[in-house]
Amino acid sequence: MTPYRPAPFARPAHILRASILLVGLSLAGCARDRGTTPYPSLAVRPVEKQGFAEPAAKPVVLRPDPTLDTQITELARRLTSVEQEFGTAHDQARADAARARGAAVGSDAWLAAQTALATLDEIRARTSSLLTEIDDRAIQRAAALEPDYPTLNALRERASAAVTRQAEQIKAINDTLPAA
Repeated sequence: MTPYRPAPFARPAHILRASILLVGLSLAGCARDRGTTPYPSLAVRPVEKQGFAEPAAKPVVLRPDPTLDTQITELARRLTSVEQEFGTAHDQARADAARARGAAVGSDAWLAAQTALATLDEIRARTSSLLTEIDDRAIQRAAALEPDYPTLNALRERASAAVTRQAEQIKAINDTLPAA
């Protein structure tokens, strides 16, 4: 005897109801209101028109600072004095180094040249200290959110150039002497 098989169109009722419900829900998901657009607009939005550029900075009005001007004048005077002192000591150190060129390490001429180099290095350290003082004034202005002060910036550039020049001159003289 063969087992009973129902006809293919005769499915149980609960499966038929579930499949009708599933088809109905699927079709409902595809439906849309005719008054709306199905996708978001690709037109440029107002926010996108603003751009990412920084707004133009307002020009800063520079007000004279008599206290800072007085300090700058004093620092410039001290820098000029130190530069003149370095120039004199540099001439002496070059002369001492010229005398020590053929001399042995530890000789009187060599020691005199080393002493002159130490004097130059001490003067360069004072110039560097002045540069630090100038930088401190600039840092104080920046901390107070004040704009750059052109006179102070010019003095800083002058002091920085002096420190660099002095270091190069000391190295040039030192390179001519016999190493210890």
